[in-house]
Amino acid sequence: MVSSGLRPDNFSYPFALKACGDLSLLHLGSVIHCTVLVSGFGSDEYVQNSLMAMYMNCGDKISATMVFDGMTNRTVVSWNTMIAGYVQNGCDEEAVLIFDQLVGSGVEIDRATVVSVLPACAHLKDLRRGLQVHELVEEKGFGGYVPVRNSIIDMYAKCGSLEEARRVFDNGKCERDVVSWTAMIGGHALNGREREALALSCQMQLMGVAPNSVTMASLLPACSTLASIKHGKCIHGLCIRLKLELDIIVETALIDMYAKCNSMNLSLLVFARGSKRAGTWNAIISGYARHGQTGDAIKLFKLMLAEAVRPDFATIASLLPAYAESADLQQAKNIHCYLYRTGFTRSFEASTGLVDIYAKAGNLGMAWELFDKLPVKDLVSWSAMIAGYGMHGHARTAIWLFDRMVESGVEPNEVTCTSVLYSCSHAGLVDEGLGLFDRMLKVHGMKPTADHYACIADLLGRAGRLKEAYELIRGMPFAPNHAVWGALLGACVIHENVDFGRLAAERLFEIEPENTGNYVLLGNIYAALGRWEDVESVRRMMVERGLRKEPGCSLIEVRNV
Repeated sequence: MVSSGLRPDNFSYPFALKACGDLSLLHLGSVIHCTVLVSGFGSDEYVQNSLMAMYMNCGDKISATMVFDGMTNRTVVSWNTMIAGYVQNGCDEEAVLIFDQLVGSGVEIDRATVVSVLPACAHLKDLRRGLQVHELVEEKGFGGYVPVRNSIIDMYAKCGSLEEARRVFDNGKCERDVVSWTAMIGGHALNGREREALALSCQMQLMGVAPNSVTMASLLPACSTLASIKHGKCIHGLCIRLKLELDIIVETALIDMYAKCNSMNLSLLVFARGSKRAGTWNAIISGYARHGQTGDAIKLFKLMLAEAVRPDFATIASLLPAYAESADLQQAKNIHCYLYRTGFTRSFEASTGLVDIYAKAGNLGMAWELFDKLPVKDLVSWSAMIAGYGMHGHARTAIWLFDRMVESGVEPNEVTCTSVLYSCSHAGLVDEGLGLFDRMLKVHGMKPTADHYACIADLLGRAGRLKEAYELIRGMPFAPNHAVWGALLGACVIHENVDFGRLAAERLFEIEPENTGNYVLLGNIYAALGRWEDVESVRRMMVERGLRKEPGCSLIEVRNV
């Protein structure tokens, strides 16, 4: 248009700016902005609103705000553009603040204002503010508008007020469309009422409303939480019938659901047949990493790069734990180089992940160097350092780090305490470990978990204080799990104590009857004492229960004793 000698006007500029926003062409949009200013349309309200929308769509909140602040006449469209833009960019608090300014400015809100601000209340779980907006809706008479009502249902559901959501949903004054049903389904799934979510989906279809891709993406996580692959397969079948299975959000949700239901084969099958976009790569990599199949997760990441699919931060976030669990120093260096080349090391989360990777791989010097450079040392980074030093035999340094963390004002969590107690246990620092356990209870007000009790039982057991370990277990406020009894049994193997060993083994036979390692350990205690008849008795017990000793099974392999 320009090259042909025609001058753009206040009608053509908005179309060009919208195209830039839709395609995220920030540089071109900025050039057009300059042209707008030169051509004298910089104060045109229609053009200014288009500029703000373009900048928000491109993620440039600062430039959008500068345009907004420079406006002499802000209409409700201008305010709505800013509110929606902030929500789109994850800045929900700023969106609510702009809404407050709008209400105080004297400009009348409209239905689009409500639809724009309610998602911010939902994301913030700000029920009080959501109620205020709902009151405004009733006052202005917007309640009969379906998108407004759907936004209210969604807000209440995401804020955990399912009764209020149901009250609005059941109001017969306006129709219930697929968005209304999806908001209710998603709200129930989000609030731990997965079975009600599945029941609502059945009611929805009985009412003749066909689910859409967002409905499916809300239902599939409910199946994951219930670990119900049966329901997941039914929903998968429905997706195929409705031709939704190739929608990117459905495809990603299916991969994630099968992975969380411990069916990596089906997860991989969905992935292999799908579009192989960044979201699906992230889901399959995350699934393998979550199942401890770190080698497969890393191979998939390398294949992703070979396929020229650009990883995003979600990819890196799912991948870093896999590299950490691999404890492979060369792999640590490889991912470090990649993150540096691609600029991901500028991310605090990626830098923290590298601290964890190097710490677990045993390069504590590099871990310390990266940790020292972090602008803010949060609980995750402190915990990575404490765990790294503890697992590599530097228990006193782990304790020192724990103390420095507390002094810096960072409160420990259950995982941090488990790491430092583990360090004490494996280094034989009994008094230090017991002191830390006491501090955990009395100073930090933490309720001990089974892992904490397992560490203390192991700590006492390794020191030969088996009676104290047994009394500790008996005094637990909840039923001890296999890890707690396993710690005592492992200690009994070391000290050849058959009395407490038999007690621990009997509990383990009840908790995990098919774990042959427990039988082997008890048999080894008897063998160490020359009680061969008892050894034979344990073998007979295994035969009677249809169990077979794993080939090559040893004490070290079973309990890492």
